[in-house]
Amino acid sequence: MNERTTCVVIGGGPAGLVLGLLLARAGVEVTVLEKHADFLRDFRGDTVHPSTIRLLDDLGLGDRFALLPQTRLTEVAFPASDGGRVVVGDLKRLARFGHPHPYIAITPQWDLLRLLADAAAEEPCFTLRMRSEVTELVKDRGQVRGVRYRTEDGATHTLLADLTVACDGRWSLARAQAGLRPKEAPVPMDVWWFRLGRNPGEGPDRLQPHIRGSRFALTIPRRDFYQVAYLARKGMDTELRERGIEAFRRDVAELLPHLADRVHELTTMDDVKHLDVRLNRLERWHTAGLLCIGDAAHAMSPVGGVGINLAVQDAVAAARLLAGPLRRGQVDERALAAVRRRRIMPTIVVQGLQRLLHRVVVAPVMDGRRSGPPKPFTALMRRAPWLSTVPAVIIGVGPRPERAPVFARR
Repeated sequence: MNERTTCVVIGGGPAGLVLGLLLARAGVEVTVLEKHADFLRDFRGDTVHPSTIRLLDDLGLGDRFALLPQTRLTEVAFPASDGGRVVVGDLKRLARFGHPHPYIAITPQWDLLRLLADAAAEEPCFTLRMRSEVTELVKDRGQVRGVRYRTEDGATHTLLADLTVACDGRWSLARAQAGLRPKEAPVPMDVWWFRLGRNPGEGPDRLQPHIRGSRFALTIPRRDFYQVAYLARKGMDTELRERGIEAFRRDVAELLPHLADRVHELTTMDDVKHLDVRLNRLERWHTAGLLCIGDAAHAMSPVGGVGINLAVQDAVAAARLLAGPLRRGQVDERALAAVRRRRIMPTIVVQGLQRLLHRVVVAPVMDGRRSGPPKPFTALMRRAPWLSTVPAVIIGVGPRPERAPVFARR
C-alpha cells in the first residue's frame, strides 16, 4: 500500500531535521527519511555557527543546546611564515554588533541531531523514520510525486508527497535521478580525517592550522580528543594508502610534533577517512515536485566549516517560503524557485571566499611554494586587525542570516 504525507525530506542531517521541525511547527505533515540506524558517525561537520545558535534560541532550544558538550572557538587564524600567526576571522568582534553568541561551538553532530529530532518529535505533524533508505523517486508525467525507500528488513515502501526535499548531501541520489547536474569548481586538495587523544585541559580551545613544507593540517579540539584534518593534493588517496600507516604516522608526527607521542593510536589506514572535497552548485535547485537544499544544491569546501551553517539557513528559508503553499496544497515551481532566489547570493559569496582561500593559501602550500598566507596579506591583517570582522561575519553569521519564522518560535 502507498503511504502519503504532505512533505517528505530525504536525509536526517542538520538541514533535513531543521526543515522537518519548522514545517511541523507550521502544521505541515512532514516525514524525514534517514537511511542509518542512528546519528553516531565520526567526522561529520561539528561546527555550530553563531547564526545557528541564535536560531536555536529562536526555537526555544538554546538552553538544551547549551547543555551539550562543546568547545567554543573565538577566532580563525593561520600560521604565518615568520613563525607567528595571523588572525583571519575574529569572532569576538561579532559582540560589537549585538550578536549574543560571538563564537563557533564545536559540538558532536550526533548530539545536535538528537536534540533537533527530539524537539521535532514533540510536534504531532512530524515523523522520523530511521533505517529508511530512499532508493528511487516516484515520478508521474514529469512530476516528482514522492519516493520509494527500503527498510532494514529489505522491504520496499512507497511514500507519496506533495513535495520532496533532497537533503541527502553532495552525492544526492534524488538530485541525480531528477537530472540536475551541479557545476563543479576546481579544488586543490582533499582531506583525510582522523582523531588523536587529547589530555584534559591540553592546548588552546581554538582551530589550529599547522603548515610544514607542503603538508597542511587543522586540529579541532574536542573535550577528550583532537579531530584532525590532514590536507594534501587532490587525488592522493591511493598513494597515501599504498605507502601505509607507518609512513602516514611519520608524516603526521613531523607536521604535528606536539602530538607525535600519540600517532601510534592510528593502527591502520582504516582509521583515516578520506573526504573527496567538492565545491559546486546547481544552477537550478528544483524540478516539478522536488527541491534540493544544503549540500545537494551546493557542496562546500571544508575551509571555514560553513557547509552546515549554509544548509541550515537554506532549510529555514525553505520553511518560511513553503509552509503556506504546502498548507494550501499549492506548491508550484514558482514557489520552489523562490528558495533559490533567496539563498543564491550567500552561496556565491561564501563559495567565492573559499575559492580565494584555496588560491592564495591552500594551493601554494600544497605546491610547496609558500608556508602560509601571502606576506602582504599577513602584514595588512596585523596592521588593520579590524579587517578580521569581515571574514568573521561571512563565516560566523553568513551574508544573509535566516531567523526562525514566527510560526516556529517558542
